[in-house]
Amino acid sequence: MKEEKIELGAVCGRFQVFHKDHLRYVLGAKRCCKHLLVGITSPDPSVSPKENSDENRGLKASNPCTYYERMMIIEQSLIEYGIPAEEFHIVPFPIGKPELVKYYVPLYATCFFTIYDQWGQDKMERMQQAGYQAEVLWKSNQKGLSSTFIRKQIAEGKEWKEYVPSAAYSYMKQHQIDKRILKLMS
Repeated sequence: MKEEKIELGAVCGRFQVFHKDHLRYVLGAKRCCKHLLVGITSPDPSVSPKENSDENRGLKASNPCTYYERMMIIEQSLIEYGIPAEEFHIVPFPIGKPELVKYYVPLYATCFFTIYDQWGQDKMERMQQAGYQAEVLWKSNQKGLSSTFIRKQIAEGKEWKEYVPSAAYSYMKQHQIDKRILKLMS
């Protein structure tokens, strides 16, 4: 018997740089719902306070892409992987001020999380306190890929193409985001 999909789901992340483990997270959530909202955290630096459980979040070098660039990279990556454009939307998700999330994500959406560390746990608890139902897709003590790793690869002139969806790589090269990362991290 086939399990019924929920109507609306949501995921969230900074996606600074959107990589293949982010894609796995988004696709995992999409399998659980008919429509998915992909929330971009830290959409605007003015609503992104310092986080104690993730001190690097606010650094300029940790945030090379604008909201628009992340939106385009994610959209192109999801379409490349076969998710029809009408089955997802990309929205701001100001996790630093969870009381604002309801303006972008309806309270009836189920928020999906992957938990690797205290920051993942904190995000889930914030959304639960804000009134959202939360589900954990998977929990692990070992994080796979990280955007920090990929930004370091770029800054050190090492290969990074294999870690991101090809649509993300193409967009970043076309718009010289890799050069921006190199400059920010030097």
